[in-house]
Amino acid sequence: MRPDTAAENVDHNAEAARLERTAGLYPEDAEHLLLQAAAHLELAGARAGATALYDRLLSSADSLENPHLVRALKASNLWEYGHEAEARAIITGIRVAAPRDPAPWVIAAEALEAHDELEAAQETFTEGATALLSGVTEPPYSTHALLFGRHRVRRMLGAPHDDWDALADTLHSSSVSLDELHDPKRVWSLGSDNPAELEAEISRLRAELGAYREALSRPFPVAVLHWPAAELEELLTAYPTLSEEYPSHELHLATIEASLRELAASGTPNLGIVTGTVPSYEAFAASEGASPSDSSLLPQYATTLAARGRAVAWPPQRGVGCWCGSGGVYEGCHGTAD
Repeated sequence: MRPDTAAENVDHNAEAARLERTAGLYPEDAEHLLLQAAAHLELAGARAGATALYDRLLSSADSLENPHLVRALKASNLWEYGHEAEARAIITGIRVAAPRDPAPWVIAAEALEAHDELEAAQETFTEGATALLSGVTEPPYSTHALLFGRHRVRRMLGAPHDDWDALADTLHSSSVSLDELHDPKRVWSLGSDNPAELEAEISRLRAELGAYREALSRPFPVAVLHWPAAELEELLTAYPTLSEEYPSHELHLATIEASLRELAASGTPNLGIVTGTVPSYEAFAASEGASPSDSSLLPQYATTLAARGRAVAWPPQRGVGCWCGSGGVYEGCHGTAD
C-alpha cells in the first residue's frame, strides 16, 4: 500500500477510519480498501487494529480475491508485535498452499528475512520462484520482486549465483548491479572515513532509491473491460444499442485477447483485465450524469475499475485459470497460440 501523500503529512488513524467507512459504502471494493486501512494502522503503530482488519477479511462470508495475500500481511504484522509463533504458522501454511500470486511469497519471505531467518527466507523465495516461474521465459513484472528478493538473501548468505540469480541480473535495469546493491559489506562503508567509499555508497543508494521510485510510480494497469456471459446478456437486454459494441459473447472474448496481444506487441507494459457488472456500470453512468447506453462510457468505466484496484494482470501466470472464466488454464484456452 502506498499512501498518496508523504507519511509525515498523514493522520494514519483517521485515514484508516475513512477507508473503513468507504468499504462499507462499496462492498465490492472492501478487500482492497480494508487492506489499505490496515496498512495505515500499521504505519500508525496500531498493529493490533491492523490484525483485526485482516481477521475481519479472512472471516468474511464473501470470498476474497487473494486470501493468501491477506494471510501473508497478517503474518508480517503479527511478527512485528511479538506474535512470532502465530506468524510462523501462517507462513508455513502459505508455503504449503503454494499460491499462484507472487505477492504472498514475497511478503512471507521478507518477514522471515527481516527477522534474520535467512535460510528460511531463501527457501520461501525459491519455492515461490519454482511455483510461478518454472518454464516461463519472460517473467511478468509482478514476479521481479520475487527474483530480486531471492538474489538479495542469497547474496547475504554467500551463495553462488545460479540461473535464477542470473535472470534477476538481466531483469534489473539500474546502473548499479544487483551484486553491488545486495553486497552485505555495504553497511560498513557507511561508517568509512574514506570519501571515495562514501561517494560510491551514495551512488548505490541513489540507484536503489530510483528503482524503488520506479516501482512505486507504475500507474494502474492499462485494462480491457470483460463482461461475463450472464452480465453481458443482462447489459444488452437493458441497453440493446450496445449490441453494436458486443455482437456476441464469443466475439467479445476474442476481441479482449486480441486487443491485449496487440498492446503487448506494441510495447505497452502493465496490462490487465477488469470485470464489469451491470449494477456497478449503471452506478458509474449515474455518477457521470450519462446514460449506460452510451458506448463511450465503457473505456472510462474500465479505467475507473482499474484505478480502484480491480484489474487482474494479463497474461495470467502459467497454469492459472483463464481470465474468461471457462475453468480451463489460460494456455489451453485463450492463451493458445494462433
